[in-house]
Amino acid sequence: MTVEVGTRAPDFSLKGTDGESYTLAAALAHGPVLLVFFKTTCGTCDLAFPYINRLKESYPDDGWRLWAVAQDTPEDAGRYAAAYGMTYPVLPDADGYTVSKAYDPPATPTLFLIDRAGRIAQQSAGFHKAELNSLSAGLAERLGVKPVVIAAADDGNPDFKPG
Repeated sequence: MTVEVGTRAPDFSLKGTDGESYTLAAALAHGPVLLVFFKTTCGTCDLAFPYINRLKESYPDDGWRLWAVAQDTPEDAGRYAAAYGMTYPVLPDADGYTVSKAYDPPATPTLFLIDRAGRIAQQSAGFHKAELNSLSAGLAERLGVKPVVIAAADDGNPDFKPG
């Protein structure tokens, strides 16, 4: 069952495509963490990542973390990250899918905003502009900054696409 809003986020450590190790508990000491579960073969992910990248571009990165958890090999995840301009850690979860099993995302992409206390604050599955903007507002609130609309309704892309 998917990790629900209000529950404690399962802690984990994964090695990124950059060779560094990433541990959720350590990251939460610096602020909220936004996890994005994805697959390189997911067309909905292709649509979503330009918007997710806007989150990284819109908010100062000293008070929060954005991590993309790939349900793919490190090689495939690295190629995808380069193709989609991902400038944040990409964490392959292909060896047994332990993190994916713990969070049980219902679709790809699925985003989990984890507050500094380690609880799931918000969740979004698939591509949904209103939910992306809600995640942006939730992140801004936790950072004490003005929210940014990252998914304009009239930008030529659909408002919703299931994952």
